[in-house]
Amino acid sequence: MKHLRSDYDSPWKEILDRYFKDFMAFFFPRASREIDWAKGYAFLDKELQRVIRDAEIGRRLVDKLVKVWKKDGSEAWVLIHVEIQGYKDPEFARRMYVYNYRLFDRYARHVASLAILADDNKEWHPVSYGYKLWGSHARLEFPVVKLIDYAANLDALYQTKNPFGVVVMAHLKALETRHDSENRLNWKLKLAKHLYAQGFVRQDIIELFRFIDWVMVLPEGLEHRFSEELMKDEEEKKMRYITSIERIGIQKGIQKGIQQTIRKLLLNGLAPDEIVKLLDIDMQTVLAIVQPSETEH
Repeated sequence: MKHLRSDYDSPWKEILDRYFKDFMAFFFPRASREIDWAKGYAFLDKELQRVIRDAEIGRRLVDKLVKVWKKDGSEAWVLIHVEIQGYKDPEFARRMYVYNYRLFDRYARHVASLAILADDNKEWHPVSYGYKLWGSHARLEFPVVKLIDYAANLDALYQTKNPFGVVVMAHLKALETRHDSENRLNWKLKLAKHLYAQGFVRQDIIELFRFIDWVMVLPEGLEHRFSEELMKDEEEKKMRYITSIERIGIQKGIQKGIQQTIRKLLLNGLAPDEIVKLLDIDMQTVLAIVQPSETEH
């Protein structure tokens, strides 16, 4: 297992983009209740990148800045930090402080800084950063959620309809089975089957399956067993989790299988809308292949 790459950054970024409302309801219910979700929300990637570029402090992983509206009609910004590394980061609290004051200074917006700690260090739990000098006192306190704290209540994760129940279980089991490939295989199968049992719609099954597959990397032989056993379960229950071509793409962490097939079909003269129907995929996936090809010419 030590030679396998478990890349947690990209799946967390994708899952936050797709399920931000569920993310807030699951991890920060108090804040979620005060947000007027009917007005929607917007990711402020450019604004955050400007602040990050200016700050340049320490290692960054998953940082998201989101504009929301409170129920009283006022605008608020939510700064989300997801720290994945498995060790104590002495710069983390300071980074929370710096990002917060830089955003306030540059844009004059109230910023709520929220943190998810996905490491396995039980002793590390930063909640504030500040300093004092000659009677002057500057300080930022921020809510922190530690994922390993959910390990004591897996039943609740298993029963919730919120997609982050699956996300947290997959992350915890990925940490727990880092040195036990057989156990990881068993849990990966259990979680994949759980997606359908929970009644998620097909697109959610695909998205959550991608997250599970991304963080629970298996050796090639066990990955093959995983696919065979999942397909067998599908046949017995007469349920289709995802198409075979989607599974090929997801298992590689990105949809390489789909991309290659789309390219071949395009070369054979099929139109994008025909490919969408043939492969049962969305148009965006096809256009992502078509547009670069046109640019190259």
